[in-house]
Amino acid sequence: MTVTASAEEAATAPRRRDKSRPGGPRGARVGYGLLGVAVLLVGWHLAAVLELGGGLTPTPWTVATTLWTRLTEHNLVFDVRVSVTRVLIGVAIGCFAALPVGFLLAWYPRLRAMFEPLVNFFRALPPIALIPLVIAYFGIGEAARVSILVYASFFAAVVVLYEGIAGIDPLFVRAARVLGANSWEVFVKTVVPASIPHFFTALRVALGVSWATVVAAELIAAERGLGAVIQDAGAFFNIPVVYVGIVMIGVCALVMDYVLKLIQRRTTRWQEKTSR
Repeated sequence: MTVTASAEEAATAPRRRDKSRPGGPRGARVGYGLLGVAVLLVGWHLAAVLELGGGLTPTPWTVATTLWTRLTEHNLVFDVRVSVTRVLIGVAIGCFAALPVGFLLAWYPRLRAMFEPLVNFFRALPPIALIPLVIAYFGIGEAARVSILVYASFFAAVVVLYEGIAGIDPLFVRAARVLGANSWEVFVKTVVPASIPHFFTALRVALGVSWATVVAAELIAAERGLGAVIQDAGAFFNIPVVYVGIVMIGVCALVMDYVLKLIQRRTTRWQEKTSR
């Protein structure tokens, strides 16, 4: 028994040290991520110096100085806040509307067979193609811009949800029924907890789709927002400001996705413990 215990401790000790060490898996991921950013910046700088974009590509330093100018003199923070607010509202409404639809499509195969083609049909429609209809129905106010983001978030989240929930291991459901659980208890105590990771995945996918759609949404007579910044700069052929808007959209999406991953890790920690 002592030899076995010692062997188990020896096998798990390096694993523990790797997790706590700065050069462990998490540190390595951060390092590789920074390396990827460095490679991108070097490639970007070379493209600007060699004039691969017809001499129109600004250097990273030019974009950085333009970003600082927009932050200090043109209130770019307000544009970021406006776009972030629109995306959060669109994702929240779209995902929470998609939640019951995803459960229904996953739980009832006949409903899924009936409505899955329609979901895929509307999911394939680019939101920018709906702008004339949105203007006709909602006008050119904030409701029109948010509705575009709700549309994009809803169909992206529905697909992730019903695919994930339908793929839950049936063994869990059978085990709950063997233990005497009725259909409602199976749903609440087995299906809902097992679907939490899929809900976070749907949120992350919807978030990415919404940020990809925010420029199209802000085509609807938006005066402020990152999409409006890009459109105004493009109208005056101000290429560095266009790059600033693009970079800020990417940074905002990256930060929000990272926050969601942290929340998911804390929320689903119990699943990691039970899977060991």
